[in-house]
Amino acid sequence: MRQYYDFLVIGTGIAGLSFALKVAEKGTVCVLSKTDIAETNTRYAQGGIASVMYQPDDFEKHIKDTMIAGDEVNDPEVVRKIITEAPAYIDQLVNWGVEFDKNAEGKFDLHKEGGHSEHRILHAKDKTGTEIQDKMVSAVKAHPNITVLEKHFAVDIITQHHLGEKVTRKRKDIECYGAYVLNIKNNKVFTLLSRVTLLATGGIGEIYQTTTNPSIATGDGIAMASRAKALIEGMEFVQFHPTALYNLKERPSFLITEALRGFGAELKDRNGRRFMQKYDERGSLAPRDIVARAIDNEMKSRGYDYVWLDVSHKPAEQIISHFPNIYKKCKSLGFDITKEKIPVVPAAHYLCGGIKVDLNGCSSINRLYAAGECSSTGLHGANRLASNSLLEGIVYGNYAAQHALEVFKSYDVKSNIPEWDDEGTSLPEEMVLITQTTRELEQIMSNYVGIVRSNLRLKRALDRLEIIYRETENLYDRSIVSKEICELRNAINVGYLVIKFAQARKESRGLHYTLDYPDKNEM
Repeated sequence: MRQYYDFLVIGTGIAGLSFALKVAEKGTVCVLSKTDIAETNTRYAQGGIASVMYQPDDFEKHIKDTMIAGDEVNDPEVVRKIITEAPAYIDQLVNWGVEFDKNAEGKFDLHKEGGHSEHRILHAKDKTGTEIQDKMVSAVKAHPNITVLEKHFAVDIITQHHLGEKVTRKRKDIECYGAYVLNIKNNKVFTLLSRVTLLATGGIGEIYQTTTNPSIATGDGIAMASRAKALIEGMEFVQFHPTALYNLKERPSFLITEALRGFGAELKDRNGRRFMQKYDERGSLAPRDIVARAIDNEMKSRGYDYVWLDVSHKPAEQIISHFPNIYKKCKSLGFDITKEKIPVVPAAHYLCGGIKVDLNGCSSINRLYAAGECSSTGLHGANRLASNSLLEGIVYGNYAAQHALEVFKSYDVKSNIPEWDDEGTSLPEEMVLITQTTRELEQIMSNYVGIVRSNLRLKRALDRLEIIYRETENLYDRSIVSKEICELRNAINVGYLVIKFAQARKESRGLHYTLDYPDKNEM
């Protein structure tokens, strides 16, 4: 079976849906979701979206904060362009129906988060991502030119490789013609062809044991692009959110937004003593990489399973008003954050690298765009400044759409693409093989490629990963394709990239900290 569209969008977060809404004005669009359209990393973004709105804030301050957080690995041109255009994209979200919180004067009620010098975080209580996702989903479902295929999984993007040609990363004319797509409901793979394809598949958090990401975050887009020989960069820069709720019974970990620390919450050791001042003069409002390493050190040096985050000194009614979701969650677990401290641990949260794209969102593969967390635009550098991610997602979704609309009619939809071939395969082996390998991957990455790294740890991780890679490829080659085996394969591919990029960086910079090279190189 074949389907044809002008635009194929793989992923349904803020980047994918903003692209879809723009290009749908000129052509047919198919949006793929491997679960349902509302289940995305965007939905789980509690804190908000960063934008300069009022004085005394200004663009230069936001630019400086972003560059400092990114340890100057950022692309200055990209940083300036995104930040100076941010207010216009806030207007776009408002026009799509997003309702950000306002104060008594009718102005946006702005939060301040770690690494920010001013209050500039727009929010909708502590469920900003949900508000944005819901409003964008409504707009997409109402658009007559957009077809949404839920429970459909992109197995691989289609390039000349599938026509029998040799494809290498040095080749300049690689093209994307669409994707082979698995209908999860009937376990059949069909060919979906398009003039233009956008990867907006989110992050990679599921390769770690503790993560704030939903179970969908298995690095699918990055893995597909890498297999197709796209340029990838910055994979060593994995951001661990400093404050996920410590709860061994829950996965993904419940995120305790950085805005709570901006509101005045303090990190404390198990004896109730503040400790962040030992590590950074900004205390609990230092950038995430510093805070995560500080917590990691406190836990390892003292044998803690967690540390405390204490907001109980603030007025109870304000806590409940600003953070109702967090208050409700903790209350359901038996403690009251207006009176008691919150147990927190760092958790894999956000990838700052990914598929390398230019200012138009174009990857190194022709006709293939990437936006959102699976892409590497140059905005984040070595560490993402809090709440810059939703901003990047909508901005690059629009950049990609603008460029795609200019060129898509010059591309033909290919007709000579072979159908998916599963001849010689059999039903998948017992799920226990996939489940066990997934756990092994999570342990390898968490134990050896986490917040603090070393040459020995990375070598051990690579050695272990190569074993499960070979086992999984063998299983994939002889099994009828399934979502589970594809996700595992993608996660292993992405884990390999993180390790190799970490091994290549002989310095500590931003989110990449190694015991063997504790200092950073001069740029």
